[in-house]
Amino acid sequence: MRETPRPQGTVGDTRAEPPQPRLGRAFAHAPGASGSGTPHRSDGRPPHTPRGARRPGPFGRLGTTPPVPRRPPLFLPLSLCACLFALLTWQIVVDGPLRRADERAGRATVGSPFPERAAEFLADLGNLVVAVPVLGAVLAYAAWHGRRAGVFRWWLAPLAAAVAMAAVPALVVPLKAAVDRPGPPGMAGHDGFYPSGHAATAAVAYGAAALLALPLLRRAYGRGGLLLGCVLLNVAVGFGLVRRGYHWPLDVVASWLLCGMLLTAMAALTGRYGREPGPE
Repeated sequence: MRETPRPQGTVGDTRAEPPQPRLGRAFAHAPGASGSGTPHRSDGRPPHTPRGARRPGPFGRLGTTPPVPRRPPLFLPLSLCACLFALLTWQIVVDGPLRRADERAGRATVGSPFPERAAEFLADLGNLVVAVPVLGAVLAYAAWHGRRAGVFRWWLAPLAAAVAMAAVPALVVPLKAAVDRPGPPGMAGHDGFYPSGHAATAAVAYGAAALLALPLLRRAYGRGGLLLGCVLLNVAVGFGLVRRGYHWPLDVVASWLLCGMLLTAMAALTGRYGREPGPE
């Protein structure tokens, strides 16, 4: 039987032929090539884009993103103030060694040669009629300035400061009644001196005013001077209260710790929800 030759393709034949390998195109897609469609740079450097700068992560996970600056965690000072406040309160309640040392230090401070009139003036800086109007003036100016400048959620920081100030009597009054600590010798016949209400009022009023005024200052040394002045002012108020025999030293320190928690919560709230929303 004679075999017939296979018909050859003609010009009009429409049958598909298998693809033929092209060396040029294969090498063009090799890593490091500089031709069309090259997925990588020829010099090995990553492209200047955030996606290209990512480093590959472990198998099955996405690549890591470039480092992003983060704010320092605020739960550390919050937890530290809470632990120290709990320790002081426990020592006062059980009449521990810290309470006995505190009473000796208080009597020594009352007998110091510091002028009584100056101490009275310093103690009066913690009164409601002095500290709260200062906070109110700074609060009103911060709200006006933020709204005028178009600050995102300009009302949040002033509102947080007002809530922190309102929380002072809500926390101090029940603690005074629960601990029921007797006062210094000059305040005999009265109980409920722990923690100090005047020291707490001064700490929150002046501290919140300083936090509101910080964004309004452009220079770093101005901000540092404001914070230092706030700390020195509260120390002066506490010293005046102890020197005049209105409170024991640990009454003042406990108020600072309590108000430190309030101011830390205020800073965390404004820092978390008072920033401009980022791009989606």
